[in-house]
Amino acid sequence: MQSLVSESNYYIIKTDTLSGVFFYKEKRMTILEIIFLSFRLAMDAFAVSICMGLERKSLKTSNYFKVALWFGFFQGLMPMIGYFLGSSFKDYIEKYDHWIAFALLLVVGLNMIREGFEKEKPSDEGVACDIAPDKAKAAFGFKKMFVLAVATSIDALAVGVSIAFSSDSNIFVDSAFIAVITGILSAVGLFVGKSFGSKYRKVSVIIGGIILILIGVKIVLQDIGILNL
Repeated sequence: MQSLVSESNYYIIKTDTLSGVFFYKEKRMTILEIIFLSFRLAMDAFAVSICMGLERKSLKTSNYFKVALWFGFFQGLMPMIGYFLGSSFKDYIEKYDHWIAFALLLVVGLNMIREGFEKEKPSDEGVACDIAPDKAKAAFGFKKMFVLAVATSIDALAVGVSIAFSSDSNIFVDSAFIAVITGILSAVGLFVGKSFGSKYRKVSVIIGGIILILIGVKIVLQDIGILNL
């Protein structure tokens, strides 16, 4: 026989067995808690967007929408995937997600550093590089955006698993908040990066690549428990 007891922070399900086991399930998160979680998850995407902006001398309106949609969509999608995968893949997610994110950010970061040291040529495409039109398209192309979107959102898989087992929250509402806030911050980050990169593009690209690698290192250190932010 089970009885449900409501406390300030938990719904406590009591099981009347000889083992005397108690199961705890947190109440639904408040709006403020969801917003705080969304901002926390969006920080990596915000930082990466700044790095992307550092590469550019000018940006189109469509660039802001692309960054917002890519990062926002994946940041909102990952918690839902984690939520529905549940405990079956919990150990795998927690074991490998940070290494995948690190590897993806390392590749993109090293590529940015390499580009920063390349000989530049003026271009009317808003990018100072050897093959401006191609690189202008690649900067916001499918391949690069997919890699960065996955790298900055994959740790949210574990968040979805946690919500499934420790909270009575509506995962669709939570994910929507996460997606919208991430999208907005990503667009802001792109603008901030462009504002600085338009003046100091060559140095900015190198710095941006280093920052991407450091973000990957930070993700690994957080997940293995060495860094607590």
